[in-house]
Amino acid sequence: MSLDVSQFVGVFLEESFEGLDIMEAGLIDFREDDPEAVNVIFRAAHSIKGGAGTFGFREVSDFTHGAETLLDQIRQGERRMNTETGDTLLAAVDCIRELLRASSEGGDLDTEKVVTTRAAIENMLGKTPDAAAGETATAPAANAGWRVGFKPNPELMKTGNDPLRLLTELERLGPVKVVADAAALPPLGELDPEACYLNWDIELSAPVTEAEVRAVFEWVEDECELSVTPLSPTAGEATKQESAPPPGGAAGGSANGDGKPPAAKNGAAGESGKRPDAGSIRVAVEKVDSLVNLVGELVITQSMLTQMGNDPGEFDLLRLEQLREGLGQLERQTRELQEGVMGIRMLPISFIFSRFPRVVRDMAGALGKSVELRMEGEETELDKGLIEKLADPLTHLVRNAIDHGVESTEQRKAAGKPAAGQISLKAYHQGGNIVVEVADDGAGLDRARLLAKAESQGMAVSENMSDREVWALIFAAGFSTADKVTDISGRGVGMDVVRRNIEAVNGRVEIESTYGKGTRIILRLPLTLAILDGMSVRVGDETYILPMTAILESIQPKPEQLSSIAGKGRVVHLRGDYLPLMALHEAFNIDARAQRAEDGIVIVVATSDGRAALLVDELVAQHQVVIKSLETNYRKVPGVSGATIMGDGKVALILDVDMLLRLRRMH
Repeated sequence: MSLDVSQFVGVFLEESFEGLDIMEAGLIDFREDDPEAVNVIFRAAHSIKGGAGTFGFREVSDFTHGAETLLDQIRQGERRMNTETGDTLLAAVDCIRELLRASSEGGDLDTEKVVTTRAAIENMLGKTPDAAAGETATAPAANAGWRVGFKPNPELMKTGNDPLRLLTELERLGPVKVVADAAALPPLGELDPEACYLNWDIELSAPVTEAEVRAVFEWVEDECELSVTPLSPTAGEATKQESAPPPGGAAGGSANGDGKPPAAKNGAAGESGKRPDAGSIRVAVEKVDSLVNLVGELVITQSMLTQMGNDPGEFDLLRLEQLREGLGQLERQTRELQEGVMGIRMLPISFIFSRFPRVVRDMAGALGKSVELRMEGEETELDKGLIEKLADPLTHLVRNAIDHGVESTEQRKAAGKPAAGQISLKAYHQGGNIVVEVADDGAGLDRARLLAKAESQGMAVSENMSDREVWALIFAAGFSTADKVTDISGRGVGMDVVRRNIEAVNGRVEIESTYGKGTRIILRLPLTLAILDGMSVRVGDETYILPMTAILESIQPKPEQLSSIAGKGRVVHLRGDYLPLMALHEAFNIDARAQRAEDGIVIVVATSDGRAALLVDELVAQHQVVIKSLETNYRKVPGVSGATIMGDGKVALILDVDMLLRLRRMH
């Protein structure tokens, strides 16, 4: 019986891409004094090759086999990991990744790169590998062919292994002739469809080593009896006479008469290529257990409330208290369940950061620069949806920092800087946001050059513009200060797309730069795309939501705390500090209930520029609200990050405090 494994294609692809990330990271950080490093890389390649064979991705399996052989030589001490070998293996990782994507998604494939890399691997394998001690190693002798006796345990298929997949993978090494022994097959009525009853005798006609043959069965060596012996010169003829199928053909090794083992029923490459990506996420067992427990508590609470509703007795104060207690439990459990479900969607930003050592290595090498990468806060978690949308903008910013920010080694030495440039990636929580920074210690932005370039492109600029306004010019579509166009940058596309993509998820992009010292680009992103802890406030007849994480405190101001300062507008004096004060009724042009500022409530909030104050009529309540996109249902409104539906059915706008205060400064 052949297992239908097509349902696991998505899992295989996810694990394969993770394996490729492991290979890439291991190759970049490879140290010869760490013997386990190459084993980790080899195991990842071996798993990808085996899985690709299982699911019909034959081209992936064949290509990975060459890289795996190269890694095995390094693992066995027959070859050193030099620059050429490392670069070739990294190129192989890229090719395997593209082959998987092309096979599963049906996209275009860089055939030339695949062919070139395959040729480079075959060329290296054709060379006599260097022994680790500097001597020429003697490669294991390869035989003209092998006889393989494969007797799997009856329980083998119950562990998720398929004998036919192993036969298919063995065929990758060369032509095979297979004879199945059905002597142990029981009567039909006693047949267990999940048990393995057949044994196989296989002739492999290929000049490969015994180790390569045994490697095919590496994952099932504890679940089978395996013998591998060399073929005698006349074995082929002898087997030809002995391998006639028994009467009825029940034990024949080929279902189609071509002498090949029947292919396992699985998602072949062509079929898998059309399979849509369902999307998946790995979840810790502890999180799942917590959700199961919460659901159990909810069922108990629901049962209690139902029983109270069905009780025909009079509704007295005791039952009212029980009802309140039950509703309190329901509220707590619902909140915990909501937080637990949202926690499942949270992933560490290391999912993105892990790609950048390779990006920096390759780009720095292509540009002839020396660049070091530092990463902080890889454990910072954010919503899976944000992770997916952040990858491309961050990649562009890192590439930009290497190309435009970091100077050449000669320029850095002339400026008294270390020869190697520094690029840092940093992620952390701030208020209700996740902040991601991309910084470099390069040349920084040239204010005069930016203004001159903008003016030459017909943009309205002036010398009186603030640095923040000048830096924002680089976000204009088509704007570029590059002297020439390369395959890396200079076409004026990218930074405008970065800002558009970040703003599409209610984020913001900020730039800080000092000429000659470097640039820091700051991305401020919401913690999640779905749920928000908020405080509802009333302004006139309208209700607005402020993120709880942005609120520091609230006060009812006294008249002497309120004043105006030239150039800053109205401020509130709070414990020695003067905080800019913004009245929300003025910002939204509505009538306030409180006629005087001292009759309202001042909410102190944290912003990217420090503390500020908002004036509202009253605080209403704290809520957990579901965020709805305003842009999808209406249009984008500056200062508003979204909307939500309140318990009474009314719509309340969720305010973007940072943007509101920025708009106030601009006007």
